Amino acid sequence: MHTPTDEQTHAIDTFRAGHHMVLQAGAGTGKTSTLGLLAASTKRRGRYLAFNKDIAVDAAARFPRSVLCKTAHATAYAAVGHRFAGRLSSPRQPAWRIGQALGVRSPIRIGDHEISPKTLSHSVLRTVTHFCHSADNALAPHHVPALRRLGTPDERAQLADAVMPFAEKAWADLQNPGRGEVRFEHDHYLKMWALTEPKIETDFLFLDEAQDTNPVLEQVFAAQRGHTQLVMVGDSAQAIYGWRGARDVMTDFDATHLTLTRSFRFGPLLAEQANRWLAFTDAPIRLTGTDAIPTQVGQVTCPDAVLCRTNIGAMTEVMRQLEAGRRVALTRGGQALTALALAARDLKDGRRTSHSELVLFTSWGELQDYAEHDPAGRDLQPFVELVDDHGPEAIIAAVGALTDETNAEITISTAHKAKGREWLKVRIADDFSPPPDSDQQDASGRPIPEPVSDTDARLAYVAVTRARRQLDLGGLVWIEDHTAVLNGR
Repeated sequence: MHTPTDEQTHAIDTFRAGHHMVLQAGAGTGKTSTLGLLAASTKRRGRYLAFNKDIAVDAAARFPRSVLCKTAHATAYAAVGHRFAGRLSSPRQPAWRIGQALGVRSPIRIGDHEISPKTLSHSVLRTVTHFCHSADNALAPHHVPALRRLGTPDERAQLADAVMPFAEKAWADLQNPGRGEVRFEHDHYLKMWALTEPKIETDFLFLDEAQDTNPVLEQVFAAQRGHTQLVMVGDSAQAIYGWRGARDVMTDFDATHLTLTRSFRFGPLLAEQANRWLAFTDAPIRLTGTDAIPTQVGQVTCPDAVLCRTNIGAMTEVMRQLEAGRRVALTRGGQALTALALAARDLKDGRRTSHSELVLFTSWGELQDYAEHDPAGRDLQPFVELVDDHGPEAIIAAVGALTDETNAEITISTAHKAKGREWLKVRIADDFSPPPDSDQQDASGRPIPEPVSDTDARLAYVAVTRARRQLDLGGLVWIEDHTAVLNGR
C-alpha cells in the first residue's frame, strides 16, 4: 500500500470523526484501497455493500475482518430470499407461456397497432421488473415500459390499462414461496426485502458504485441514517445506467462530500483526455495522472481492447476483426447480438418478432423505412445496414466464432460493459459520433457544433479511462476540432 495521499488522509480523518460521507472517486483513484484505509482506522464493525459478487470477494480479501462484505442481493437473500430458493431454481420458460398462465390470451389493438399476447406478456414481466427497481410501495402505470412506435400519451395510457391487471396478478403470484407461474428472479426478493423497511445492524455502512444505485437500494441505504454512519463511494461522472433505472444518488446526499482525484491507473496525458469529457458534465472532480506512468495518446495498431458505443457497433467491430483473421472475444458474450439477428431474420422471412425493440414492425421493409426516415428510428440505422450488408446468418455465425478473453488476441466491448475494467492498450471504435452542427457560425463562417450532451460525455469519460498505457481516440478524435471551435481558435 502506497503512502496515503492528502485526499485519502482527509477522508480517514472525516470518517473517524463520525461524519456521513460521500466520496467521489475518479477513474483509477484507488477507491477500494481508500475504503480499506477507512475500515482499518477504527475498531468499529462495519458492512460493505458491493455492486457484484466479484467485487465483494475482492473487498473481503482487502478489508479488515471487522467488515462484512456482501452484495445487496446476498444481504436480502439471507433475510428474505432464502425462502424462495426452490422457485429460484425453477426451469426457464418463455414469457408468452407465463403470460398465458396469468390469463394473457388475446391480442389488443391500440391505434393502428395490434399488440399480440406474446408482446403483452413481455410487457407484464418488464413492468414487474421496473417496479422492483423502484422505491415505490405499489405497482403503478408509470412502471409499464414504453413500446417503440406507441408514441402518444393516449396510446401509452391504453397500454398501461391493458398491462396493469396482469402485472398485479404476477406480483401476487411471486409472493408464494412454494410455487407459482412467474419465474422468480433475484430482483424480486430484493424488492420484498426493501418493502420490509429493514434495519442493517452495523456501526458503519459502505455503499460502493453509488452512482449506479437503483432507487430501491437507495431507499434502504438512506433509511439507515439514524443508527449508523453512512459512506457512499463512486464516481458521478460514471453514472451511465440511467436508461435501466439507476440514478446517481451521490450528488444530493446530505453528507460531507470529499474527492479522490489522483489516478494511479494512467499518466497526465490520459488524465487530460478524461478532463475534457468531465468538463461537459456536472461532475465535481477533475483528474490528475501519476507522473511515473508513461501513458501515450495516439494511434494504436494492435489494441488489447476496442470499446464501442452500441451493441451494433460492437457487432460491426467483431466482424471486422474476424475477417482480419484475429481471435476475438466479446465482453459478456453475444446473446444480445444474436437476439437482434434472430429478430431481423424473422422480419426478413415475413414473420413478426417478439424482440422488445422490434415487436411492432410487421416486415423488414417497414423497419428499413422507419430507420431511414423517422427521427426516432435513427439509432436503428446501423443495425439495418449491418443486416443488409451481411445478413442475419453471418451475424449469428460471427457470434458463434467468438473465443474467451484468455485466448483472444483482442477484446471487443461496449463502453457500458467495459465499466470497471482496464486494459494496457485501448482503441475507441468509430461509432462515437460527434454532435450535429447548430445553425450558428463562428467568426470564420464555420458551423458551431451543438454542445456535447451530458450522457455522451459520461460514456466517453468511461471509455477513455479504461486504458493504462496507450489510448487511441479513434471515434472520439473529433473532440480535438470540437474543442477548438468552441474555444474560438
